[in-house]
Amino acid sequence: MRAILFVPISMLSGLAHAGGDPARGAELFRQNCASCHSQERGQNLVGPSLYSVVGRRAASIADFPYSAAMKRSEIVWTPDQLLAYLKAPRKHVPGVRMMFPGLADEKDRENVVAFLATLGQAPSPSPNAATSQNALSPTRLQ
Repeated sequence: MRAILFVPISMLSGLAHAGGDPARGAELFRQNCASCHSQERGQNLVGPSLYSVVGRRAASIADFPYSAAMKRSEIVWTPDQLLAYLKAPRKHVPGVRMMFPGLADEKDRENVVAFLATLGQAPSPSPNAATSQNALSPTRLQ
């Protein structure tokens, strides 16, 4: 019984910050992050590309020269980790080279994380895709 309750609760932890506004997050990204970070795959700037960052292990882009502190961190960029890092990067990972002081406003951090979660995501299926998916629905497989 414990395992049954644990799984749904653990699944909710990543959704705790799903309420952010990705459009506002994109604007905040342009204002605060885009001078050092790209949102494009494989395009590193002063900082690493943030394409597909949510769920990625820190310091995992092979051709980017991360700080020793970031390499040692063993962080996986979950929404919670991103929120903590964006609040105060140098406190969250002491020794990191990122000079950005952080975003003081919690809602701003949630909005940026909501935007980052859209980078590298598959596009939403078209309305016509739903009809083709019906062939795989559980009722059709029985």
